[in-house]
Formats: sequence, structure tokens, C-alpha cells
Amino acid sequence: MDFLQQRLSTKLVWIAIVFLLVALTAIGFSLLESWKFEGGAAAVNDMGSERMRSYRIVYLLSESMREPAHAAALRQDLVREMKAFEDVLEAIRRGDPARPLFLPRRPEIVGEVDAVLEQWRREIGPMVQAVLANSDVMAQHGQATALRPRMEQFVQRIDRLVRAIEQYNSRDIAFLRYTQLGLIALAVAGTVALIYLMFLLVVGPVSKLQEGLQRMARGELGTRLPIETRDEFGELAQGFNHMASHLQDLYNTLEERVAQKTRSLADKNRELAALYEVTTLLNEPAPTEVLCRGFLRKLIGLLDAQGGAVRLIDPKTRDIHLYIHEGLTAEFAREEQCLDMGECLCGEAAQSNTPIVQFLAPVHEPNVVFRCQKAGYQTVSVFAIRFRRQVLGIFNLYHREPRAFSAQERQMLETLGQNLGVAIENQRLVSRDRELAVSEERNLLAQELHDSIAQSLAFLNLQAQLLEDSLRRTAVDEAHGILAQIREGIQESYDDVRELLVHFRIRIKQEDIELTIRSSLERFESQTGIKTSCTVSGRGVPLSAEQQLQVLHILQEALSNVRKHSGASQVEFEMKRDRSYVFRVKDNGCGFDPGTLGDKTGSHVGLRIMKERAQRIGGEIRIDSRPGHGSEITLTLPITQQEEAAA
Repeated sequence: MDFLQQRLSTKLVWIAIVFLLVALTAIGFSLLESWKFEGGAAAVNDMGSERMRSYRIVYLLSESMREPAHAAALRQDLVREMKAFEDVLEAIRRGDPARPLFLPRRPEIVGEVDAVLEQWRREIGPMVQAVLANSDVMAQHGQATALRPRMEQFVQRIDRLVRAIEQYNSRDIAFLRYTQLGLIALAVAGTVALIYLMFLLVVGPVSKLQEGLQRMARGELGTRLPIETRDEFGELAQGFNHMASHLQDLYNTLEERVAQKTRSLADKNRELAALYEVTTLLNEPAPTEVLCRGFLRKLIGLLDAQGGAVRLIDPKTRDIHLYIHEGLTAEFAREEQCLDMGECLCGEAAQSNTPIVQFLAPVHEPNVVFRCQKAGYQTVSVFAIRFRRQVLGIFNLYHREPRAFSAQERQMLETLGQNLGVAIENQRLVSRDRELAVSEERNLLAQELHDSIAQSLAFLNLQAQLLEDSLRRTAVDEAHGILAQIREGIQESYDDVRELLVHFRIRIKQEDIELTIRSSLERFESQTGIKTSCTVSGRGVPLSAEQQLQVLHILQEALSNVRKHSGASQVEFEMKRDRSYVFRVKDNGCGFDPGTLGDKTGSHVGLRIMKERAQRIGGEIRIDSRPGHGSEITLTLPITQQEEAAA
């Protein structure tokens, strides 16, 4: 049971270790028996070679006596064979595990080997040595004849020893076969045991888990698995039971959860709808008062309030002024018209930049802490109107009954306060932009009036004084000449005024500037009689309305300079559209020296105005002219946007 309570990984490791030890033991035992059998077989072979060497010793001895001419060589071979016989017999007796070579460790076999070695040393070897040492031929034949039966007995003894070793090896072979059969049986039993353990430890728990899952799939939520072990499958069973309990609880409370989620989604949708409506309202182009009133009415209807107010902070005095209110009595609105920073709940919320929801107990005494409590309100909420980190004002919601605000409602009201702050600041920025645009355009208009009509009027004033002097001196001819100059100055001033009127009444009605430019050139040609031509090439991103208006003003100013100063008979206009816009006005008039543009005489004020207009839209003016060779004015307007795919 202790084994079954262990973890699955530990069980598998122990099973693998046990099987490995059993397998290694069986294999080692088999190798040992094989090694012993191999050593015994080597001993049989060496003893067989000893028998053959005995016959060879007898043969060499007889040959040495029969052929005296070769006796010396034969005797050397005989000595070597005798030494080899004794060395091999000694090696068999001692054994050699490296070959392997060893005798079976049985007393009768070991004793027989010792007896063979002893007989060789005491009897056979000395008899052979005696034959070799005797020089008498007849005596040698007699000794050799006596040696032959001894040698046959010695060989028979070696044969008996070989048969004894072979019998012992046969027993080892039989034992090895039985061992191999035992290994087969052990492998079969181990496999069966391993399969049983796998079923017990893995397949069984997996089957139970699968059965539990199938029952859960059929809707049997009360299914539970028995926890029989503390291993991984026990943890899985415990986790399965926990999951089943959780699913059963979820199923039992499903309707309640669905209803709760439905209510939550309804609240979220209502909040999102309110945010969308209020955001849409605040993004409309309307005055700040209209935006604040619409914002307040939306919140009053959304949160069932009986009144509300929007208060803005004066950035200079830090006073809080009542800007818009809904549902408040005239007396209460008059009392709350202006508050100091930190005064009452509204001033405290504005000063701390923290929303406040205050519950007020109904009272009937005339002396109360809060004026809203005197007005009969029991819940007052105050939220800041912020733009970035700046507090622009606050807005209030008044309820005559206790009203709690959830965290979602508080977050929604804070977000709406930020949106209202952005809308108010946007209105302020739009108003400032309009004022700045009007101021800049008035400055340009003042410059043009000063540099054109004002100079003409100054010239006419001087001519009027000269005319008065001529009339006083009754210089009639001189007076007629001055009068002609006055008439010419008046006509020029009239043309300037008319040109300015046309210049400042121009409107861009097309998205593309090309048609408007062509219309301006045609009108210039009809008014002045100077021929014009227009060339347009390329495609590019359309210019904004402000860019188009400034380009047209620059073109009008260039054409006005041509009319006033150049004396030209032809004007060429070219527009190239690409990643940058290039506008070029070229005339064939008298031209001028560009080096005089920096003088202070005021004769080239129109060119300075053109440069100022180009700088307003990020453009650059280049002037090329020489006296007697006409003038060329180029406006380059870089466009940073990529070209449209349709272009």
C-alpha cells in the first residue's frame, strides 16, 4: 500500500530499476556461464594439442635416430616441442582469464592435471632427455623402445583428462540452456507483471477518468471519481471532482447568473449609450452655453435627478460662477450665483479636485449648514469639469431623495466631466483661432490700405495744395496739369479700392484650386487687357482651404504688381502639382533690380506682403527679375502628406 500511495513518477522509476536489476543479473549470470564454458573449451583444445605434441616428440626422437645427418636440427625441434609441451600444460594448470582459459574447478580434474604435469617432469621428460644424451645408437634404440609404451600410457592419460573436461563442459552447456530457458520465462513473467502494473497504475485510472468524463458529457453532473492514491492520477481525480462540483454549482445557479449578467450588460449598455449621446452632443459645433445645457439635461434624465447645475471657474479671481442650471428655484440659483474656492460642497470639490456625493438629512430649521439642504435636496453630487490636469469648473446633480452612486456611475460621471472640459476648451480654442485669424487678416488689410490707398491719398493731398497755389497765382495751365495728375491719382485709388474689394471677397468654391485660378486670370485679362495663359501639370494631394485662399491672395498681389508697375502685355501662369506645389507668375514687362527689395522707400511693399502670406502656409517666395527683361515670381509649397491612391 505504501508503494501504491507514492507518486506515479516514483512508481515508474522503481519498476524500471527493478526490471533493470533483474535483467542485468540474468544477463551477467549467462555471460559468466558462457565465459566459463569458453574457458573450458580452450582447455580441451590445449590438452588436445598436448596429445598431438606428444606424438610429435616421439616422431622427432625416432627421426633423429634414423637420420643422423639431420639429427642436430631435429633435436632442436624436439627441445622446442618439449618446452612448449611443458609451458602449455603449465598454462592450463594456472589458467588465463584474458583468453579465457581455465580448468573446471573440480578436485579430480585439477588433481589429474597436476599428475600429468608431474609424470611429464619425473618420467617422460627425463626419458626423452636420456635418449637424446646417449651417443650409442643401440642404446638409444633400446631406450626409445622402452619409452614408447610409457608415452602411449601418458597419451591415454591425457585423453582421459580431455574427456573429463568435456563431460564437465557438457554439464555447463546444459546448465546454460536451462538458464536461458529461465531467462525466457523471466522475460515472459516480467512482461506480464509490467502489463499488470501498467493496467494497475495507468490504464485503470485513465479508464476511470475517461468514464467520468463520458458521464459528465451525458449530463450526470453528480459524477465523482474515487481518490485511491496520492499520485498524479489521485490529483487528477481530485481536480475532476472539484471541476464537477464547480460545474454543478454553475448549472444550479445558471439562471441567476444569466439574469445578473443581463442586468450588468443592460447597465453597461445604458452607460455606453449615455456616453455616446453626451459625447455626440459635445462634439457638435454649438456655443458653450448650448453644449452645457444639453449636457446637463442628458444627465438629469439619465440619473433621475430633480435639478442640476454647471459652474465655471474664473481663472483670474478663482471664483466659481453658476453658468447653467436646470430645475433649480430662482432663489436658490440667486444664492448660488457665485461661490468662493473652498466654500460649501461645490467649492470644496473644486479645490480638492475630488468628486463628492453628500447625503443630507431633511431639516425644517431656518439655520442649516448647506443652502441645497434648505432647498429640500437630500443628495448632492459634485464632479469636476477637467481639461488635462486643469479644473475648468464643476457640475452638480440634485436629488430630493437619498441616491447612492455606484462605482460605475461615478466613473462614468468623471469621464463625462472630462469630455465636457475638452468641449469647453475646444470652444475657447476655436474662438481664439477665429480672433487670431481676423486679427491677422486685419493687419494684412491695414498694410495693403496703408501701402496703396494711403500713399495715393497723401499724393492727392500734395497735389491739391499745389493746385490751390496755382489757382492763387492764376496759373491756369499749371492748374490744368495738376488737375490731370489729381484725376489720374483718383482713378488709381479707385482701381486699388476695387481690387481690394475683389481681393477680400474671394471664396473657394471648389476642392481644386485650378478652376478658381483660371477664373481670376480671365477676370484680370478682361479688366486690364493684358493677355494671360495658364498651364497646369501633375497630380497631388488637394490643398486645404486656408492654403488655397493664401495662394489666391498671393496670385492677386502678383497680378496687381504686374498691372501697376510692369507695363507688361502678357502674363504666363504655371502650376505644377507633385509632392510639392509650385506656382509661377511670369510677365514680359520692364522688370526691376531685386537688390532694391530691401530699401525703406515702400515701393515694394506688395512683395513683402506676398512673402508674409507664403510664410503663413509654410511656403517660400523666390523673385527673379532684371531691368528690361520682365519678372518671374515662384511660390513653392511643400506638401508632407503622401499622394492619394486615386491620384
